[in-house]
Amino acid sequence: MRGRTVLAVAFLVLLAACGGRRTPETQMQIRQFQTREFENVDVRTTMKAMMDVLQDEGFIVKQGSLDLGLLSAEKQVDVQNNAEAFFAVFFAGANARYKKNSVVECSVNVSDFGSSARVRANFQMRLVNNKGELMEVQPIHDEAFYRDFFAKVDKAIFLAKERL
Repeated sequence: MRGRTVLAVAFLVLLAACGGRRTPETQMQIRQFQTREFENVDVRTTMKAMMDVLQDEGFIVKQGSLDLGLLSAEKQVDVQNNAEAFFAVFFAGANARYKKNSVVECSVNVSDFGSSARVRANFQMRLVNNKGELMEVQPIHDEAFYRDFFAKVDKAIFLAKERL
């Protein structure tokens, strides 16, 4: 009986250790879901659609160059948890540090690809504390995030082509 219990516990530990792990994406896999090709559209229309989508999502476009096919934008979100801030100040006083802002940065490259436009978008999230100090930088490698983003771009390109 004891042997079965040990074996069952060992199996559960092994299952738990393997179940939570994901194989890390390779750079080529990441590039694949960060890139989309839009058919029968020029770079100018695609860039305008990208700017429209980014602005609709609350981003502020910081730079744009039609010649380079480059856009960069960022969006700031207040992520302060008032309870966390209260306890941080209560225990640490003026030296308290707590999450204040999340800054999502976007870099987009649009290039001609025959009669199509090829777009590669790259997003990253920076977490900043109440003192303006960088706490964490994390690239966004969520395939569903990019799929949703490019669906919005596709819709914006359609509207631009139809002049709506």
